Amino acid sequence: MNEGTVEHIYISSETAGEMVEKRTVEAVKERGLRGDRYFKGEGIWNEMDSDETEASDVTFIEAEAVEAVRRDYDIDLEFEDPRRNITTRDVALNHLVDEQFQVGDVVCEGVGLCSPCGYMQGLVGKGNVAGALTHRGGLDARVVESGEITVGDVITW
Repeated sequence: MNEGTVEHIYISSETAGEMVEKRTVEAVKERGLRGDRYFKGEGIWNEMDSDETEASDVTFIEAEAVEAVRRDYDIDLEFEDPRRNITTRDVALNHLVDEQFQVGDVVCEGVGLCSPCGYMQGLVGKGNVAGALTHRGGLDARVVESGEITVGDVITW
């Protein structure tokens, strides 16, 4: 069994709204994180018409990817800037597509890669973040079993 951790949790109550850091959040099956735009079905991902993957309840990004953008591209990227809900440490997110994994007492399933896009780039407004995050933009997931996610929780797969 592999293990990583939750480093940050962010939600935004509306599309393009401010990302607010949380210590704990309730994850609800097939809805997402309570208080987040995806929970209300209003996130940009939920508004896209895509045959490639299911709509996302929650998004993840590796802390290591954000740190690599800072180091390799000299972009002052904060953990909330890519607009992902959960920042992880020691989790190879690309490998979790079509896999179930546990975050604290919540069970999620990866439904697709969360590729960086021009929309996110426009909101970040720093350097070429979308280019810098190519192949490491994170994971779209659905919530399979409800529960709470807290900073410091173990992620297993």
